[in-house]
Amino acid sequence: MPHSAAVPWHWSALVDTWTLEPAVAALAVLLAGGYLAGARRRGGWPRYRTAAFLGGLAVWVWTTCSGLGAYERVLFTDRAVQLVLLLMLVPLLLALGAPVSLLAETLPPAGRARLRAALGGRASRVLMFPLVSTVLLIAPPWLLYFTPWYGTTLSSTAGNTGFHLLLVLLGLLYFWPRLQLDPVAHEYPLLIGVVIGFVEVVFDAALALVLLYGGHVIAEPYYASLARDWGPSLARDQFVGGNAIWILGDLVGLPFLVALIRRLIVTGRAENAAVDAALDAAEQARTAAAASGGGPAADGRPWWLDDPNLRHRYGG
Repeated sequence: MPHSAAVPWHWSALVDTWTLEPAVAALAVLLAGGYLAGARRRGGWPRYRTAAFLGGLAVWVWTTCSGLGAYERVLFTDRAVQLVLLLMLVPLLLALGAPVSLLAETLPPAGRARLRAALGGRASRVLMFPLVSTVLLIAPPWLLYFTPWYGTTLSSTAGNTGFHLLLVLLGLLYFWPRLQLDPVAHEYPLLIGVVIGFVEVVFDAALALVLLYGGHVIAEPYYASLARDWGPSLARDQFVGGNAIWILGDLVGLPFLVALIRRLIVTGRAENAAVDAALDAAEQARTAAAASGGGPAADGRPWWLDDPNLRHRYGG
């Protein structure tokens, strides 16, 4: 029985109750050290990227080592909140840090070539294909609650650690190719990510409704065996947890949509600037040729009516 089952949960546990998840703590220290060393070596690395990456590591540690971690095998709601944070928020923040781009810029040429070869391989192309990466985000919550996986995370230390690590990895495999801040095997339209975001909201809502009104208490024998005499009933705990998945999942999804829309705007502006520069250069060349007598005279006819790439738009 988890020792925290004997101690009633309280809100202050989120800041004053701590446990240790060795795998997450060690990995967070290693990743933070490597990222900061890479940013220093590269020089001029955007601070907001560093803040996003370190923020993701901090949320990861807090989710598994704070009161959420202490009561994760006692309350259904704690595990539900962990699910959303580990699968969506932590990977999103890590992906916003663009760690693979930083790695590529700090590797020697040979290492950079190997990294590019790995990213262009068949495995990367399959994992980053929109349908595959979407399934990697949508399927885990359903598999967690409706397969023996959930019970394993409660009864096994190894299974619990795997839960803490695997969800973050699966989330990264989704956010990495959707944001496209880091090198990807194949670039897909960013609008696909917006559409998938709304699909994910629908699946989150469906899962929450099943948990709320399905009439079945998940892992009931395990939770009943804890015999805790405080807090909500098993059914009420699951009801609150289902709502947490629904509401928190939608709230966490908002920053992702904002990041995607921002990328769409920035990319659109860059493309427009490139087109404008090319058109201006063509006009200057045409004007210079006409002035020197080496081209058609400037007769007042708009130049774009004669441009083969544009004239069809104006009935040319």
